[in-house]
Amino acid sequence: MQKIKVNTEEIRLDQFLKWANVSGSGGESKVLIQSGMVKVNGLLEMKRGRLLKSGYTVEVEGVGSFLVVM
Repeated sequence: MQKIKVNTEEIRLDQFLKWANVSGSGGESKVLIQSGMVKVNGLLEMKRGRLLKSGYTVEVEGVGSFLVVM
């Protein structure tokens, strides 16, 4: 699991995917999320605006797992 440090107290899921270099744009993030390829804390997440906080885990099918660190 990779640790990804962000410089805010919370970050939206679609922004996090760009920050972690999983996607190149918000549009790509949206497609990944709406395709059912993203889990937050082990649960399927379909909302790109989901707010992530420190300690959350994000799993992207075919890419890997990430730990949100603030």
